[in-house]
Amino acid sequence: MQKIIVLTLLAFAGISCTTSQKLSNKKPYARLLDTSQVFAQNFTGMAIYDVDQKKTLFERNADRYFTPASNTKLFTYYACIKTLGDSIPALRYVIKDDSLIFWGTGDPTLFHHDLKNTSAFDFLKSYKRSKLFFFADGNFTNTAMGEGWAWDDFNDYYSAEISPMPMYGNIVRVSIDKGEFSPQPGIFENSFYKKDEGTTITRVQTDNLFLLPKSMLTKNNYKQDIPYKTSIGLTQQLLIDTLRRNVNLLHIPVSKDAKTIYSMASEDVYRLMMQESDNMLAEHLLLLCGANLKDSLNSSFVIKSITEKYLQDLPDAPKWVDGSGLSRYNLFTPRSIVKLLEKLRADVPQQKLYSILPVGGQSGTLKNGYKNTDKPFIFAKTGSLSGVYNLSGYLITKKGKTLIVSFMNNNFNQSTTKVRKEVEKILTWIYENQ
Repeated sequence: MQKIIVLTLLAFAGISCTTSQKLSNKKPYARLLDTSQVFAQNFTGMAIYDVDQKKTLFERNADRYFTPASNTKLFTYYACIKTLGDSIPALRYVIKDDSLIFWGTGDPTLFHHDLKNTSAFDFLKSYKRSKLFFFADGNFTNTAMGEGWAWDDFNDYYSAEISPMPMYGNIVRVSIDKGEFSPQPGIFENSFYKKDEGTTITRVQTDNLFLLPKSMLTKNNYKQDIPYKTSIGLTQQLLIDTLRRNVNLLHIPVSKDAKTIYSMASEDVYRLMMQESDNMLAEHLLLLCGANLKDSLNSSFVIKSITEKYLQDLPDAPKWVDGSGLSRYNLFTPRSIVKLLEKLRADVPQQKLYSILPVGGQSGTLKNGYKNTDKPFIFAKTGSLSGVYNLSGYLITKKGKTLIVSFMNNNFNQSTTKVRKEVEKILTWIYENQ
């Protein structure tokens, strides 16, 4: 009996030593998290993977699900890499007798305020006026707003609606300078009504009526982006207004013999989506994937297709519901995001990948942070909602190691700025010491 007890104790001691040894290797990362007062009451998850050693260095709640916010755009980008080519498909079309019938692809670049692409417009404008024009929307089966989006965000620029042929980014850009008031597109000029009170322009929730506080007319160099309410009828009006010709409507699926017109380089659109965390671009890029896969503009269809074909090897099955991360229904684990980033690194040349992502101290949502080092070391996507701040991407240490990091923080009741700065502090320590 004594012998059994002694052997048991020795075995336990051996296990304890092994466990302690493993823990000691992880102590620096664990200590950084455990001693942080900023993270004391929130839910934090972290996964660190060494690319060269192909080894997981640290995990904390890495198998737990988090609301990813705009980290979701990493999944959308991956879907695009697997589905789209070097150029964005602008529209699909057929010519039948004296008629030109065309379908949207979800291409978000047409007259986009920050991309200013006119390829689809130039193509349509080039056809003789004798042709009858028909815009068809039979390939669009999506909703105008994503599943799980907050309804009261409808007036905010980041909640632009989803449509088969978006124009102007599906927003009205209002400029006010020295008393001059100018909305773009101009078709909305008579849709603004002046009111006495208020400090910002608001849209009526159910219609394209905009309320403009009179006090704002004294502002200089002021700009505000407000989503307009999309509809097939409004798309028709915008096409008529820009093409200066009649455009009819059809509700038919894309013809099997339809041809494709392309707009601009895909990489330029990906870069703006990732660096500025543009939700409208993300949602419509996901639709574009559907247009390429099956002439189907439907986010759920694309997500299901990409997940089944390419993401079965993730450690934890993702709950992925939209392209942008606006939905709180999205749920990913840190270790699954690390795996996705590893897959992206295998598919995209390193320098191109790093140029598309926000760069610490240089570009996008990381431009104003990570400036206390001699060179950029973090190339990553951030994601934030109320009570949510995440960062996932690639960290190049001072010694030249490449680490993939997913650092997720949910359920905090303090300023996002505090959490963001604490994340920066810890990642900078890893850069300096690993």
